[in-house]
Order: sequence, then C-alpha cells, then structure tokens
Amino acid sequence: MSTTPTRAPLTSQGAGGGVRDPRKAAMSGWIGSALEYYDFALYSLAATLVFPAIFFPSGNPTAAIIASLATYAVGYVSRPIGAVVLGAYGDRHGRKKVLVFAMLLMGFATFAVGLLPTYGQVGLLAPALLVILRLIQGFAVAGELGGASAMIVEHSPDAKRGFFASFSLQGTQVGSILATAVLLPLAALLPADQFSSWGWRIPFLLSAVVILAGYLIRRRVTEPPAYAAQSGAAPAKQRFPLIELLRTRPGVLVRCVAMTFTNVIGMATLIFGVSYATQKGYGNGFSSSEFLWVTLVANIAAVITIPFFGALSDRIGRRMLMAAGGVIGGVLVTGYLWAIQQGSLPLVFVCVVIVQGIFFQMWNATFATFFQEQFPMRIRVTGFAVSQNIGLMIASFFPSIFTAIAPPGSTNVPLTIGLTTLGICLVSAVATLMSSDTKGKSLEDLEGLKEARPGS
Repeated sequence: MSTTPTRAPLTSQGAGGGVRDPRKAAMSGWIGSALEYYDFALYSLAATLVFPAIFFPSGNPTAAIIASLATYAVGYVSRPIGAVVLGAYGDRHGRKKVLVFAMLLMGFATFAVGLLPTYGQVGLLAPALLVILRLIQGFAVAGELGGASAMIVEHSPDAKRGFFASFSLQGTQVGSILATAVLLPLAALLPADQFSSWGWRIPFLLSAVVILAGYLIRRRVTEPPAYAAQSGAAPAKQRFPLIELLRTRPGVLVRCVAMTFTNVIGMATLIFGVSYATQKGYGNGFSSSEFLWVTLVANIAAVITIPFFGALSDRIGRRMLMAAGGVIGGVLVTGYLWAIQQGSLPLVFVCVVIVQGIFFQMWNATFATFFQEQFPMRIRVTGFAVSQNIGLMIASFFPSIFTAIAPPGSTNVPLTIGLTTLGICLVSAVATLMSSDTKGKSLEDLEGLKEARPGS
C-alpha cells in the first residue's frame, strides 16, 4: 500500500471560510517535531555518555551516573505542568502560537546546556542549573506533539487525517536519529579529553539552528480555518481548558492516559532491554555500542512504517489497529528479550524491527490522530497534551519496576518482563476499545460527541 497522497488539490476551503493546507501543516509538524525531539533526545544520550563526569562529583562514579539519569527523569516530571499551561495556550490563543513558543523555549534551553559551567568550575551550581534546564525542556516538549497534531488534523481532509498527522510522529523518530548521528561521531572521533571539555557542547550549541528554523518554518503556517472561525466567534469568558476537560471529558481523559501505557513496549525493548543486554549482572555480554545500533535500527524502521500505518488507519479505522498493535507487540516482547538471552545480535535486530518497528508503530503512528478525535476543538490541545504527558510520566517508572521484579541474577527474565508488558498492553487495549470509534466521522461530527459510551 502506498503512503503517497492522491492527486487531491494542495489546498481546500475550510469550514471556517479559510484555506486548509494539510501538506504545509504536515511538513511544519514533521520538521518542528524532528528539531524539538532532536533536543530532547540529545540530552538523553549525553546524560549517559558525558554528564556524569562533567556535572557531578567524580568520587563515586555510580552515584554520578544515577544522579545524571535522575536529571533526565525530571524532564518527565515537568511535562504534565507544560501540558496544562501550553495546552491552554494552544486552545485559547492558537495552535501556531503554541508551536512557535514551545520550539523556541526548547531551543533556548538546549542551547543554554551547551554553555553551562562544569562541576569543577562552579561546584553544585552546575547540576542545579542542569536540572532547571531539563525541567524547561520537559515543559516545552509537552506542548509540541499536541499542538502539531491538532494543527495537522484540523487542516486535513477527513479521509486523510491519520496519514497527514502521522508525519509529526515520524518527525519525533527522525529527531532521535539526528541526535545520535550528531553526538556519537564526535564521541568516536575526538580524543576523550577534547570531547569531555568542548566536543560534547557542539550538538547543544547547534540548537541555535532550531530557534531560527522553528521561527521561519512555523510562522508560514496559518491557523486551521475551523479553529480560527470558532475562536473568532467564542464568547469573551471561557472556562480554563483543564477545568472544562475535567468537567466534560473525565472518562475520555482516563482512557487516553491508559492508552498511553502502550509505550511500555518501548520501555521494555529500548530501555530495560538495553540494560538487560549490556549490564554485567545479567550476563548477556552485549556492548553499549552494539545496542546503540539496535536503537538506531529500531528508529529507522519506525520512520519507514509510520506513514504506512497512518494511511492504513484512514482505511480500516484506528481502534482495532491500535489495540492489535499493542497486544501483539506486548506478546512479542518476550521473544525479543529471549533473543537477547541467546546472545545473537542478528536475531536481536530482527526482533527489534518486528516488535518496535512494526507492531508498536501500529499504535504509535495512529494514537495522535485518535486522541485528537476524542476531544472537541476548544480543549483539543489540552486534552491531548494532558493525557499523553500524564501517561508518559507514569510509564517512565516502568523500567524501574522491571528492574525491581527481575533484577540481575533472576531467572526467567524474558518471561517475567514479557508477561508484565503484555498485562499493561491489555489494559491499554481495553481502554482503546472502550473509546469512541472515529472511522468515517468528520471533525464536525466528532465535535458534537458527548462522553463516549463503551464501544460506541
């Protein structure tokens, strides 16, 4: 099945009398998400490779690693706050405005990381500043996908919402690939002392490009006509979007949070799976560099499959595609971890492409459109951002739970973690099947939906 759009006009008249331009909106979402997730993923890599030795005391290497990874985790703590604030901004003042603001904020925070003094220069002030900038990153990224996918969905023709909106998800994968492609060659080519003193700063300082590119790209995209018409006709006094969300769509919010738990597949494969493969206590003997390649291959596979599943969701509907991808991916996690246990790198590559690159992407390529379709326009960015980021904050604890229930030295690790992953995926699948089916419905039809009845 081809994912190339049919020869429809590039633009069309929108419900609000303006011009809808799904291709420009999709391109803006793709590039913006790629640049913003480049920043977010870059920090994740640096927190493992270089930050423990630069921003923390060198006397206890283990404590430094734990502290560095903790600064990575705080980015998830600030995401729900960013979801509430930036979601409200996007719903009240425009999708375009929140996207430009979120990207600029992320770019400035990441650029500032590249300018930070080290622990050896300023002591505890260095990690304190690092934590503050990571909190800002988490705050900023919380508004990105919700705003970008709302912009695309509202610009797109009803029959192609899934296809066009999938490009913002593809952009997030490309951003992760870019971060790896920029940072790791510097780590490999520069002498260790030069990389630790100044080389690692180069990818962060390149975020100045994000600031310029974000402004140039996103200022050219117009607000979706339907949103512009609604905001122009809206009464002067409106409830704060979070209040209206909790008052009118509490069940939808809970179901979307539960659906977000399908990210457990990525947590099991690309986070816990890396530890299971490389930590000496588990005894599987893989190197960190080998599993950087595994992660890279998984992201490349996702870039290829995401538009395909986005287009497929337009044809067969989103609920069954998301539920099936999550459950089958959950089942196959056991096989992926078993491949690690066998010590076969080729088998690991095959399994990660199947689990992460195919079945998880059946869910990942589709969820942004499906979530957007669950909320009315006036609270669409808030509903998406709050549910996704609360779900991700909870899901960020899954790898720690995995390590607690299957620590080094345990037996039957693949089965233990696989069954746990499957159980979480089943919860997500039930939440998906209890949500409103959006197949064949226009955004105008969806706008009038009340709280969904299970299976409606």
